[in-house]
Amino acid sequence: MSNEEKNHHLPLSSAFAKLPDHLLIEIFIRLPISDWGTLSCVNKQWAHLFRQDLLWNAALLTTFPLAAPPHLNRNTWPGPIPQGLTKRRYTALYVSKHIFSLGENLDDEIVGHVYLFLKEQLEISKMPLLSGVLHGTIIDQFIACGKSRDMAHELASIIWQAAVDNLEENEQTFNLLKHLASEGDVILPFPYSRSYKVQWRVFERLFTDFRDCLNHVEYCDLLACAKQKFQQVPSAWLGY
Repeated sequence: MSNEEKNHHLPLSSAFAKLPDHLLIEIFIRLPISDWGTLSCVNKQWAHLFRQDLLWNAALLTTFPLAAPPHLNRNTWPGPIPQGLTKRRYTALYVSKHIFSLGENLDDEIVGHVYLFLKEQLEISKMPLLSGVLHGTIIDQFIACGKSRDMAHELASIIWQAAVDNLEENEQTFNLLKHLASEGDVILPFPYSRSYKVQWRVFERLFTDFRDCLNHVEYCDLLACAKQKFQQVPSAWLGY
C-alpha cells in the first residue's frame, strides 16, 4: 500500500492530529453541539480543548455574537446566582434560546443561569433545599437584574415548570417530587409566594409519570394533599 493510500485510511483524529489548536477550535464550533460530547472523547488533546476557555470563548462569540464579552460581565453581575465562566455562559445562553425560545433577547441570559442553578439544586441532593428557599433565591436574582416583581414571578414559574418537566424518570426524581408535593404551604408576600402552576405540575408528574411507583398509602396521602391545595383535581388523577 502506497503512502497516499495509507494516509487515506487514517482515522479522522489522526488526520487532524497535526492541526494547531486554533484551527481545531474553528472546526469544532461549526459542528452541531450534539457532536461535541463525542468529539471530546476522541483523544486527550481534544478533551483538553473542550475544557479550555479558548474554545468556549470562540463558541460564545460565534453562536451569540451580541453577548457581552466575559470581562465586561464578570465584575458587574448582580444577584445571588453566579454567572460562572465562559462555558457556563454559553450553556445558559443555549438554554435560554432552545428551551425557553427567547431568541436573541440576550438580556435574558439570566433565564438560562437560573434554570441551570435550579436544576442542579434539585438533582445534586437527595434532600434539596426547601422549594421556598430556592424560589426566593430565584426571585432575588431576577429583581437584582432589573426585572419587575411581576416579571420575576412569571419567569420563576416558567423556569420551575421546565425544571420539573426535564427531571429524569428515576427513583431520585420520584422521591424529590413527593418531597415537593408534601411541603407545607407557607404564606409569603408576592412575588415570593409559590406558583400555583408549579405545584400543579409536581402533582401532575406524580399522578402520571410515577403513578405505578405509588403504593396505596402514598397515593391516598398525595390525593388528599392535592384536593386540599386545588379546588378540583382532574379525573385522570383519580383511582388507584
